[in-house]
Amino acid sequence: MGFFDSLVLPQSAEHITLLHYMTKLILFVFLPFLSVLIGGATISVFYKNKGLKENNSIFLRFAKEIIELITINKTAGLLMGLLPMLALIFIYSQLLHLAKVASVTYLIFSLVTITIGVILIFTYRYSLSVKKIIDSSSNPNDEAKDLSENLSTLNNKSGTWGLIMLYVASYFFIAGTTYAIYPESWDASFSVFNLFLSLPIFTKWIYFIVASHAIAGALILFTYFYWEGGRQELSDDFATLVKNSTLKITLTFALAQPILLLINVVLLPSTALSVGVFGFVVIALFILFLVFHFLYDMIKNSHVKFSGWVFILLIFVSVSLIISEQLSLSNSTRKHSAILAADYEVKKKELLGDKGIAAISGAEIYQARCASCHAFDKRLVGPPYKETLPKYQGNIEKLIQFIRNPTKIDPAYPPMPNPGLKPNEARAVAEYIFEKYKVQ
Repeated sequence: MGFFDSLVLPQSAEHITLLHYMTKLILFVFLPFLSVLIGGATISVFYKNKGLKENNSIFLRFAKEIIELITINKTAGLLMGLLPMLALIFIYSQLLHLAKVASVTYLIFSLVTITIGVILIFTYRYSLSVKKIIDSSSNPNDEAKDLSENLSTLNNKSGTWGLIMLYVASYFFIAGTTYAIYPESWDASFSVFNLFLSLPIFTKWIYFIVASHAIAGALILFTYFYWEGGRQELSDDFATLVKNSTLKITLTFALAQPILLLINVVLLPSTALSVGVFGFVVIALFILFLVFHFLYDMIKNSHVKFSGWVFILLIFVSVSLIISEQLSLSNSTRKHSAILAADYEVKKKELLGDKGIAAISGAEIYQARCASCHAFDKRLVGPPYKETLPKYQGNIEKLIQFIRNPTKIDPAYPPMPNPGLKPNEARAVAEYIFEKYKVQ
């Protein structure tokens, strides 16, 4: 994260709010794209393997058309996948500047594995298409047969490894964004052991994978039976396969979402909760109820007239949960954002010519950096000074050192974020705290 920290500019409170809005907008594009890519590629690879095993041309056609549908083209992969991910890395670098958390590191790793995964999935798509062209030849020569076998090997490996890379990428993406919401786990975020044993990360990742399959199934229904009146050239056997398989996939994975969603809400830290967080979760649950109703009616009466509604409603579920997630992030990092905003004011005064501690008193620094988390006689986010200052009596240098490089001491309190003070600023605020403590 050090490289990105060097590129970070001080952010005012207004800029931080703007960054949260930008994050929502980017996620509205990125998460549905990644969901459809993972869910659709999984369905495609499954039916391709099933088609080869059973020598079923309908399954193979279905696999080929699904991968062509979800990948669209290379430009879409760049604009909807890689560029949004890069933008998110820079935004989280800004929002978590000075915080000792591994979120940005995991997002960078996610970007790398997403890039590899997208390349492999496009290789899978094009090798499948070229192989079909070669195999359709009436009299293939030995060279064509060898090429077909090589393409088959390439297709199998690229499809399997592409999926593995995308699943790994999604896990690290979920890890990076989830850790940001849990300030009490920031120190532990650098442990690989904690990374793979974190219940909030694992349950959110499972929910994402489940939702990805539901959205991909709904997109297939939407494209084949709703968009522009549906595809009229489908044979009865192929239309039956598409309808039955995708209805089953969509309903199965949609039914698993409510319980996973509620588990994720229960696991949120108290600092992340608000009326808005609960409100958008309730909206998502209500929309899922409508999805169940439409899917049940289509399965019971063997029709697909609600396929457009199912896809649109599942997208609205994603939008509601993205907003809820970002509200949780904003709530959890409110204290850290206050520190960043105060740092911005300090840098602003320095740029305007007010340099040195003479321009900013210890009392001003205390109000800007410390008062939101500490009080002299009562517990706030951190412990009261009447409990902690006695051990620093007669040793102000020790207090200054702690202010500049805080470490977790009391397990009953979350770790103190580094306020980013200069030596003279830390000294001024330490002197002010001692003076105020004597008065108390």
